[in-house]
Amino acid sequence: MSEPAGTPEPRVLVRTSGGVGHLTLNRPRAINALDLEMIDALAAALDAWEHDTDVDVVLLDGAGDRGLCAGGDVRGLYTQIVAGDPEATGVFFRAEYALNARIADYPKPVVVFADGITMGGGIGLAGHAAIRLVTERSSLAMPETRIGFTPDVGGTWLLAHAPGRLGEYLALTGGTMDAADAIACGFADHLVPSENLAGVREALETRADPASPTELVLLFDETPGASTLMAQRPWIDDAFAADTVAEIVERLRARPEPEASAAADTLEELSPTGLAVTLAAVRRARELPDLRAALEQEYGLVLWFALTQPDLVEGIRAQLVDKDRSPRWQPATIAELAPDAAATALAYAPSIPLWSAPE
Repeated sequence: MSEPAGTPEPRVLVRTSGGVGHLTLNRPRAINALDLEMIDALAAALDAWEHDTDVDVVLLDGAGDRGLCAGGDVRGLYTQIVAGDPEATGVFFRAEYALNARIADYPKPVVVFADGITMGGGIGLAGHAAIRLVTERSSLAMPETRIGFTPDVGGTWLLAHAPGRLGEYLALTGGTMDAADAIACGFADHLVPSENLAGVREALETRADPASPTELVLLFDETPGASTLMAQRPWIDDAFAADTVAEIVERLRARPEPEASAAADTLEELSPTGLAVTLAAVRRARELPDLRAALEQEYGLVLWFALTQPDLVEGIRAQLVDKDRSPRWQPATIAELAPDAAATALAYAPSIPLWSAPE
């Protein structure tokens, strides 16, 4: 029976078939950007399937052909901050981070198709899954510094464990990874051509025991080409090992590679506060014991930005609201940044702890 005219489709499609619990993010016009309704729907499905003996594996993908998920609903966050609604802001992040941790700890294999654009909040869904597939169309990134913000959703945990100083590079510049880069940097596991994703879905549903989801994926995967980022590690590792953002820019300017000069140009356009905090957050995440600890650190940082700093609202305004691409950062330059900015952010204590949120 067809739905009545005008009835909106659910933003997350939930169904089961052949032992597979299938979740599809269903906001294709917004590249499946996450809002609280979608996060709650995903969490509810995982709760329902955890002890369901008819569900052996969970598959997460995105509707449309543009990407799995472009990130969180940044416009919604902008509205909450401008309206002075810190409670709603906290509710969103607590729900999102609980979902990220849930995916990482889920007792059944979670398979994610990070096909197309997978950024920000999309990394929080895909990056912590048991089996992470990318395709020739994949473009992964943590671009939060582009809006005066800092990587979250467990992104600092992934970035901190990328080879060499690639984590600092990706975190500060917001640079994108293709499939080969994502696998090399630890954000994905297998390259599967997009034309074979339907075959993977079918194989998961019709598999013959005792084939595991990983064994099935290996029937479809291909060896990725060389990672561009790995080839650029000499100048990235040299420059991004510096102690401060100012020193990183100085080292980049001294390098002969044109990519290094371009990275310096990018950093000088971004929020000095966002850069300093991000650098400190990734490095501190290397010393943390697990993903949950990294999420807890990120939770304090994002609320510090959302509730006490002007650059996040200004960055969203410039990029997504007025779209003038001319943010007015406070402070405006790296040289003007207070030396204790990152330490102040890391010391911020939210009024409601992350893990005290009700189930």
